[in-house]
Amino acid sequence: MSDIDAPMRYAEPITDRTNRDGCVGLVVLLALALAVAAVGLAMVSREVAEPFVLAILAALAVVGVFCLFAGAVGILYFGQRHERNDLTKAFVDNLPHGALISDATGRVFYANNAYRDLLGLDPEASVPPPDRAFGGNPYLAEPIFRLARAAQQGRTLKEEFRLPPPGEVDDESAIEPRWFRISVQPMPPDPGSGRKGQLTVWQVDEVTLDRVREEMSFAKVQAAIDYLDNAPAGFFTADADGRIEYLNATLAQWLKLDLTEIAAKQLELSQIMSQDNAALLAGAGRGESQEARQGTSQGSVRRFDLDLLRTDGTTMPVRVLHRLPRGNQFALVLILNRGPGKAQEAGTAELRSTRMFQSSPFGIATVDSDGAVSQTNAAFSRMFGAAADADRGKTKLEALVDEGNRQDLRKALDAALAGQGMIEPIDVTFAGPEPRSGRIYLSSVADENDKSEVAIAYALDTTEQQELEVQFAQSQKMQAVGQLAGGIAHDFNNMLTAIIGFSDFLLLNHRPTDPAFQDIMNIKQNANRAAGLVRQLLAFSRQQTLRPQVLQLGDVLSELSILLDRLLGENVELSLDTAGDLWPVKADLHQFEQVIVNLAVNARDAMPGGGKLSIRTANLTEAESREVGGSHMPAGEYVMIEVRDTGTGMTKEIKQKIFEPFFSTKEIGRGTGLGLSTVYGIIKQTGGYVYVDSELGEGTAMRVFLPRYEEGSAEVDQEPAKLERKPERPKDLTGSGTLLLVEDEDAVRSFAARALGTRGYEVLQASTGAEALEVFEEHEGKVDLVVSDVVMPEMDGPTLLKELRKKVPDMKFVFMSGYAEDAFKRNLDENETFTFLQKPFDLKTLAATVKSALEG
Repeated sequence: MSDIDAPMRYAEPITDRTNRDGCVGLVVLLALALAVAAVGLAMVSREVAEPFVLAILAALAVVGVFCLFAGAVGILYFGQRHERNDLTKAFVDNLPHGALISDATGRVFYANNAYRDLLGLDPEASVPPPDRAFGGNPYLAEPIFRLARAAQQGRTLKEEFRLPPPGEVDDESAIEPRWFRISVQPMPPDPGSGRKGQLTVWQVDEVTLDRVREEMSFAKVQAAIDYLDNAPAGFFTADADGRIEYLNATLAQWLKLDLTEIAAKQLELSQIMSQDNAALLAGAGRGESQEARQGTSQGSVRRFDLDLLRTDGTTMPVRVLHRLPRGNQFALVLILNRGPGKAQEAGTAELRSTRMFQSSPFGIATVDSDGAVSQTNAAFSRMFGAAADADRGKTKLEALVDEGNRQDLRKALDAALAGQGMIEPIDVTFAGPEPRSGRIYLSSVADENDKSEVAIAYALDTTEQQELEVQFAQSQKMQAVGQLAGGIAHDFNNMLTAIIGFSDFLLLNHRPTDPAFQDIMNIKQNANRAAGLVRQLLAFSRQQTLRPQVLQLGDVLSELSILLDRLLGENVELSLDTAGDLWPVKADLHQFEQVIVNLAVNARDAMPGGGKLSIRTANLTEAESREVGGSHMPAGEYVMIEVRDTGTGMTKEIKQKIFEPFFSTKEIGRGTGLGLSTVYGIIKQTGGYVYVDSELGEGTAMRVFLPRYEEGSAEVDQEPAKLERKPERPKDLTGSGTLLLVEDEDAVRSFAARALGTRGYEVLQASTGAEALEVFEEHEGKVDLVVSDVVMPEMDGPTLLKELRKKVPDMKFVFMSGYAEDAFKRNLDENETFTFLQKPFDLKTLAATVKSALEG
């Protein structure tokens, strides 16, 4: 009989206690009990035995009926009990790896023949579980302990180990090492078996052959790596992001790299070649799409010459054989040394020409008669991405620019094809998702016999240059507006000084009950309002007077929050989050409060239906400032104040204009447009920076950065009043003495002379600095105080002060100006003392300042 015709034979398990045998002794015992009962009943009278007989018959009848139903539903078996799960057991019995089932106590209920063969057990010996079979080896104590613990806890676990362990047996006659894999997993007991408690399934498999194959494969890979390391050519692999994954020892030696350092840190392509060449090799040029990386030309080899960078900064000419990656695979790069003494095979002139072509900082490409790019350098590929790479399929030069520029580029190509020279450069917008601009120059190289190259295209990326031009134009515009605002503010201050001063004269001659008194008060009040607008213009042009003091912004914002609650109203929720360890800053307290109020009011107006206004402060380290401000904000330590709202947000066009004076998105009559321009001027004059982050419908975040005050915490503890303390206004504003009043504005000079004259002073007047010197000489220097404007024709106030100091070193001086004190203080000597009077001023302020200066 053939093996095919022979009946299937199953391996028998070496241990199987999964089935329980029936017990014949119980049946014999039951029969003896019935016989004894019958004999006993026969020995008593019928009357006594009858109840017992009936009870026994009734019990037997009940048991019989129960057994019938139990047999029908399968609870009881009559005759021999059939073995369950024959197919499952046969499958487990014939598994190629060992299988064993035990309970929590280690008692073995089942084990197949493969288990005995793997462990080399005697057929007559008892079968131990794996934790006992391997537990005697001290080198396996840890993995066996983990397996036994997992079995007790009902967890699944797998372990691998080697027998004998490495180093245990060294002589050549020892048996070959074997690898085992043992796994353990819980198995709930069969409900029909009657057993309680969870069972454990052990699986034992020998994986020696797999490990031998792995070691052989590793040895082959190691041999290949050793060969690559000592090859006469350089070799490396890199991914699409420019990270070098492998670099052989030959190339490392050429570049003077330490392989141990390379293993410890990631090496980038840009560290061994220029960024343009790195972008070309990595396939990470701008505008490169995923489709382009998976084009039909992938896997092909490109060849070009370039320079590699050594660690000492010198260059090394090489020829690169570059295999393009397939999908996400690594790019394979072979490097041939083309240094001195090794370039004769290709020609020195060719090598130099190729190196110049590849190392050029601007893009170069040749164009054929169809307008298609036929050859590109690294910079050109970086600008336009894989679409411009000739090896990945020819692309029309026109397709690399925006549709609006293609017609002009086509005309230039036709001119080059016709052999024309002096073709005007074309400003274009590069095609692609990112807005980038550039300039393309075309040079004709037309040859009637060769149509493969009719023109050379030179491309320059001017994106950053145009951004700088826009920023410079915006800066120039803001500077011009600031100068205009400062000039207007100066003239307005003179006018407002005269209006306020003469209003004071009229108020002196009218009682509150007079009909004209209220009209004059309205004139003065509106003049003061106009003065407030002028101060905002001066703040924007950074020509206002600041009185900086050391501030703890957390305390300032906490006190200011009470005012902000009233300004914001009930529909806007105010949230204040101030850092506990906030650094001190030096700023004008009142001007800083004005900054926060202006930002809060703007945020409130941007949330007409209500919302949330969050004010947050934080310290900004030098490293963090580089990320936030870029090139616009010098690196340093700053304190950040963020004012964020949940309002309507702003478009890009509005964000570019928000800091300009008189620009407003509010309805006519609801704002002057000076709020954010004032913020801009105050922050800039303080030495800080302000940035806006806003998206339409997403709210706005205004971030103010003030430089950290560096002179230590001792300065913070001083009284703020010491920094901003002003002389107390005298109650008696009359005085005596000779004053020299110098003012080029007739109205202001007339008002000031009359005001001081009514207070008891003798007033000498001059309209210019030169005239003031003449008046001073005429009165032989008998002047107690000089009250002078700052900006005047012929001779300004600071120059006048220097000239008078030569004659009278201790001459007392009062400067009047609508500009900031710092604007002219730099023109004076460092220790020069004077009193400053800010325009516009009223009659009382003028008289009080003069008397304080005389008494001081």
